[in-house]
Amino acid sequence: METKTDLFLMEVRDNLTSNILPFWLKLKDPRGGFYGEVSADGSVFYDAPRGVILNARLIWSFAAAYGALQNTEYLVAAMHARDWFLDHFCDHKNGGVYWSVTAEGERLDTKKQLYAQGFAIYALAELYRVSGDEESLKNAINLYRVVETYFKDTVNGGYIEALARDFSPLEDMSLSAHDINADKTMNSHLHILEAYSNLYQVWPDEGLKAALEALLEIMGTRIMGPDGHLQLYFKKDWTVLPGAVSYGHDIETSWLLLEAAFALRDADLVNRVRPWAARIGQAGNEGLLPDGSLRYEKLPDGHCDDSRQWWVQAETVVGNLWLWKYHAEARGWDRALGAWSYIKDHLVDPLSGEWWWAILPDGSRDASQPKAGFWKCPYHNTRMCLQVLSVL
Repeated sequence: METKTDLFLMEVRDNLTSNILPFWLKLKDPRGGFYGEVSADGSVFYDAPRGVILNARLIWSFAAAYGALQNTEYLVAAMHARDWFLDHFCDHKNGGVYWSVTAEGERLDTKKQLYAQGFAIYALAELYRVSGDEESLKNAINLYRVVETYFKDTVNGGYIEALARDFSPLEDMSLSAHDINADKTMNSHLHILEAYSNLYQVWPDEGLKAALEALLEIMGTRIMGPDGHLQLYFKKDWTVLPGAVSYGHDIETSWLLLEAAFALRDADLVNRVRPWAARIGQAGNEGLLPDGSLRYEKLPDGHCDDSRQWWVQAETVVGNLWLWKYHAEARGWDRALGAWSYIKDHLVDPLSGEWWWAILPDGSRDASQPKAGFWKCPYHNTRMCLQVLSVL
């Protein structure tokens, strides 16, 4: 008899292999790399600029999918993305990775965002893990050393948000139009944690271990606020700046934090981190809506943005599965199923592939945002599918 678990696994695997990854495979540029933008109506902009986040996440997504499913087409795609990435996003003079380049690979925005260095490390470490590609590991280690050399705040702890191409200070360090200009952010520290955790699993260096332990401590004692929600923006000395409650980042952080602790194989550390992870996850679930979805954020003035963004829903599935499996929170299972039900009914595009950016509070699709672009990538939904297959 088919169980709810069997159906969940079957639907998620099918979504990954028949809906998400085929969409991205079609965006391979035969000249190298992947096209940079697809609009909501499916129009491909072949000459669109290419962002480092999308391109790093393409490497990770295809590499991780290959590791789980052993489809060689995914490995070929990951290597195709890697070759273009190393040639065009890496600063071969100064080190680090640029923010954006043209479709031909010429430099556009040469700033060095901490967040971008993290995703490059994360992706290249994953490709080495599944393929043994030494060039990927070498570049991941080099990028880790760049972060530790130039971005690390040796006085206050943590890492500076962004630097210029030559690693001199920048006046505007903001990650996106949605973010404020701050010396340090939750988001970048979260994804450096994620990157270092992935790298440590293939390169268990003592310096990397110490850096990862310090990041875990920062997440639990500096970035998690008194109410369990993550504080988003900080001055260099960790003075908190006003910011929204980001329910999606709460639920995402809850499982990435524990995953990083697991990677270090230290029972005492896991026991220290586990209560933080549970508390952050429970705070994130405060944003749950009656239809099983998770609202985007609560603004500093108290108003809520009830749009259902694709990445937030994907993280709601994973975070609640982790609460169910690793924190014995029985309701996590139902929440994960509820979020998946919302995703498949509202966000998945069964005709053209991939997921829509968001469903707006009135129930309509957000057609103003792309299917693929600087921030719309296969990372969150691919990872959700792989986590479901792994956790269950």
